[in-house]
Amino acid sequence: MKSNWRILQPPGNHSNCIFSNIYLITVTPSPTGHPDYIFPLVLTSATQELFGCQADEDVTGENPYKLLKKEDIIKDMKTRASVSDFSPVKQLVLDYPEDELLLVFDRDFTYGQSFYLVLTVEAKENILKPSVEGDEEQMEHEEKEEEMIVPKTPESHPWISLGSEQEIKEESVTESRPRLRYKISPLQRRCGAPVCFSDRSAQDGKEGFVECPSYQDKSFSIREMEKHTAIQASSDTKNSSTQTLWKHPKNIWTQYEPREFSLEEKEHHLRSKNLKNFITSVLIRFEISLQQNYITDVFCDDWTALCEDEGALTGKTETQLKEYQSFMDLHFSKEKTISHVHWHPTISGVIAVAMTERLSLEERIDNSTKLLLNPSYILFWNFTDPINPQLQLECPDDVLCFQFCPSDPNIIAGGCMNGQIVLWDISAHVERLQDTRSGGKNISNKLDKNETPVVRYCAVSGIENGHKAPITDIQWLPETFELSKLGIPVENASRVSVQLVTCAPDCCVLFWDLRPPRVVSHSLTEVKQKSEEKPLENPHGVPNTFKHLNLTWKPFIRVSLPKLGSSGEYSPLKFSLRDNTVDCPSGDKPLQNAEREEGCGFAQLRVPSAKQQKPMENISTKLYVGTEDGELVYTDWKMEKDNDSGRLLSTKPIHRFLVHDTLVNTVTRSPFFKDIILTVGSFSFAIWKEGVTNGPILMSAFSRTMRTVGHWSLSRPAVFFIGKEDGSIEIWDLLQNTHEPSQSQNISSAAITCIRTSCISSKQHLLAVSDRLGTLHILQIPWTLRRSSNSERQIVRKYFEKEEERLEYFEKRQIKHEKKKKEMEAEEQRKKTELVMPLKQEEELEAEALKEYEQFLALEKDILKNMGLLNETEDSSDM
Repeated sequence: MKSNWRILQPPGNHSNCIFSNIYLITVTPSPTGHPDYIFPLVLTSATQELFGCQADEDVTGENPYKLLKKEDIIKDMKTRASVSDFSPVKQLVLDYPEDELLLVFDRDFTYGQSFYLVLTVEAKENILKPSVEGDEEQMEHEEKEEEMIVPKTPESHPWISLGSEQEIKEESVTESRPRLRYKISPLQRRCGAPVCFSDRSAQDGKEGFVECPSYQDKSFSIREMEKHTAIQASSDTKNSSTQTLWKHPKNIWTQYEPREFSLEEKEHHLRSKNLKNFITSVLIRFEISLQQNYITDVFCDDWTALCEDEGALTGKTETQLKEYQSFMDLHFSKEKTISHVHWHPTISGVIAVAMTERLSLEERIDNSTKLLLNPSYILFWNFTDPINPQLQLECPDDVLCFQFCPSDPNIIAGGCMNGQIVLWDISAHVERLQDTRSGGKNISNKLDKNETPVVRYCAVSGIENGHKAPITDIQWLPETFELSKLGIPVENASRVSVQLVTCAPDCCVLFWDLRPPRVVSHSLTEVKQKSEEKPLENPHGVPNTFKHLNLTWKPFIRVSLPKLGSSGEYSPLKFSLRDNTVDCPSGDKPLQNAEREEGCGFAQLRVPSAKQQKPMENISTKLYVGTEDGELVYTDWKMEKDNDSGRLLSTKPIHRFLVHDTLVNTVTRSPFFKDIILTVGSFSFAIWKEGVTNGPILMSAFSRTMRTVGHWSLSRPAVFFIGKEDGSIEIWDLLQNTHEPSQSQNISSAAITCIRTSCISSKQHLLAVSDRLGTLHILQIPWTLRRSSNSERQIVRKYFEKEEERLEYFEKRQIKHEKKKKEMEAEEQRKKTELVMPLKQEEELEAEALKEYEQFLALEKDILKNMGLLNETEDSSDM
């Protein structure tokens, strides 16, 4: 290997001394050589420690750069002279224009030594700041190489057996013998013989069917000792990339110092008026903030307060109805069904049920004598005693519906199966119901507690003046208004509910008034005779609240329902008033005063004269009526005078809708939207909006089992409950699904007859469900079905509005299509009836052809004359 000799001469004029200060340096080159702008160096450990560039400590392979000051290098060369490691590059260091030189740690000995010194400024900048363009060109080159890669189609290779086909063959099922074939045919003498079928219930006897229940056969319970499983492993692939550009690391630090006012500035600001004015202006807000800090509960768990769901903290959210309690009396509920259920309006935990015989019409006729000896009852149940009823209301006949008076809950009105209306007054037994709620601590006599008192009815309407069919629905009018004889709403000065409405399938809706009629002036002898009459004995202690109505009570308005477009009348089963007291939540009304608790004094009230009554225009007189034929009728109860006879007649219904197949068993309004009505009948239900005549805004699909009853939720606008004939309840949530129930739960083995909800407290909502077997189930509504969000009411309202717009759009399209269809039919009819022109006679055709030929000849002669090709002589000769 050759050695390179380099002569270094200091700058200046050396013409007089040729060999003055000449250094002869021997440099061992690297195998590959090095660029001219660097010089490899060998630095001893002392030099490395002196300049802070110790290998693998101060400089590493990841951070190989070190900037050395030019002054330090010159000082080292002066101090140590030729012993200095930088003496070979003395002149180059002196000629370097900048103050710092770059020393690079060459860990891999690329240029033959462990260090090399960069001798030019341009090279130093290129090393410390690599060009981005080069990296970008390299990335583009790599991308082009990736794009040039063409995927190859996998080539097929011959099958190499590893023994798996033998396992597959062993696991496969093969036939060990030929299959058996059987031919089954009836006896020849029975072929073609006549067959007679008849109807019979499967429950009459077990000989009509064969039951094959499933059972566990121990001979086939084989314990699995070995199991063959197959596992296929696949390698996981992962693609990762980075776009990080290498930059020279820099050490950066920041130091903060607080700026403070001087003592003179502090005194100046404390004495300034601006500061005093500012403190005065924010003093009140500052005091309020301090008060809030004192009032705030520091021990409150904010996460629990922010959590809306009670089960979110535990991770368990209940969605099913839980049975809270059930009521059934062994004597009064035996072989009976529950026809109606109603919660007590003011006493929580008390519920009343109407018990009726579970008989058909033919069976009632056959057992009429037995039914007269066994009166029907309305039972009052309380949660403290699920075995014994707390109160019994005696009824003249089976009661199908009843309701508490909204102004006085001690007054109850019910509709019987024979068409009569019954009134009860339970004012004397209110303390018993309230004491049972507290556990019976105030009841002194234990015998009175165990024996259920029986309350007889105060008054009953006359059979000849009432309904001719069973009363299926009854509702009180609110205490805010009453009706005149013409059906006009007028102001109720007494603020006591004194009127109620009933309906029955006898094609009429009746309005009743509890007040005695206006007294006609009597003679002195009649007054004297009445004063001398002795009062009748009252051995049963029946209150005289409605003594004036007993057996003489009759309706003051009779609204008939004539059919639209045909003869006959509709048969109502259920109805709903816009301003009613049925659909409002129970327990929301305040307790009545002491006078109303003791008795409203209905006997002292009188019907005011027509002059004293003030009409109320904001009360709607329209009502929806559900009929036996599945129709929904929208009518007005106002009466109109006939011009000829002067009698008061009912107006014809406004609209009639047919959506249900059979009788309508529910017509109820939403407690949140007074114009939204829910109807249930046969196998479907529908939601209507008052004022929309196009049809229901929501119609359910037909169910496999009949739907028997429906009821709105009192706490959530989007939830309602539907009872079915198989004993299950469908819970519909319009925020989740509109085509199917959100959940369905089985409650009983018999048909559901009635559903009622009650709000005991904010954390306890109960659902009362009665069945056809006479059992009353009290279910606890879960949190998800009773807690309403802040925007749920607005969301449901918008949904109803969108459905209304959909109906209007559908009706417009239907009218457009019908109009287009009529136009097409008229066009086809016009084409068919268009007269066919008669064929012309042959002579007429020849005459027309000859006339046209003569016109052609005359035209030809005129053209020839104008062109000079025909003379007059030729023309005359032709003539």
